Amino acid sequence: MNVARFADATNRSVAAIDVPSVWFYTAAHMKQPSDKRSTASKGTARTKPAAAEKRATRRRATTKSRKPDAAASGPVEPKLLSGGNPQIAKGDGDAPVQEFIAAMPGWKRDVGRRLDALIEKAAPGVRKAVKWNTPFYGARDSVDGRDWFLGFHCFNKYVKVAFLRGSSLQPLPPIDSKMKDARYLHIHEGEAIDEPQFISWVRQSSRIRGERL
Repeated sequence: MNVARFADATNRSVAAIDVPSVWFYTAAHMKQPSDKRSTASKGTARTKPAAAEKRATRRRATTKSRKPDAAASGPVEPKLLSGGNPQIAKGDGDAPVQEFIAAMPGWKRDVGRRLDALIEKAAPGVRKAVKWNTPFYGARDSVDGRDWFLGFHCFNKYVKVAFLRGSSLQPLPPIDSKMKDARYLHIHEGEAIDEPQFISWVRQSSRIRGERL
């Protein structure tokens, strides 16, 4: 090969190329990989939110399906404390007392209903409230709030009726108490309530100054 001719031809070819054209060509080819990466990144950026949204939708659907249907599961049963006594929120009036009675377990529920009916019969217009998971009954008229005279509570083997001023009643209710003024009546499963005597105790109690709760 004639080296002089090759060098001369090469020099003429280089001189004939416009410098800006060489820069554009080189720059364009150098940027191609970068452009591909940018395009891929943009595609990924568009894909990620869509995929994330689909995953979030699936999670919400799964969570919703796991939640219990309140209507299907029915009403929530009241919690029973030690001795089977219902745990009922504190409140005044007949409604919380009826809620307590409805939650009394087994045979004790019928005892509660009968006690409530006899108390209303013996003391018309009696005040009612649930305090400390116990239904209480008080005199209709009260000046200083010392009007509560009776309550009842569930234990494992009996229902305890507490006459808060039982020591003033005639005859005395049968069960003594550590509290000076209180006396108790225990009603066991299958035992009949002496209704005339119970009504007499309630009437006497409603006329005696009661306890402040």
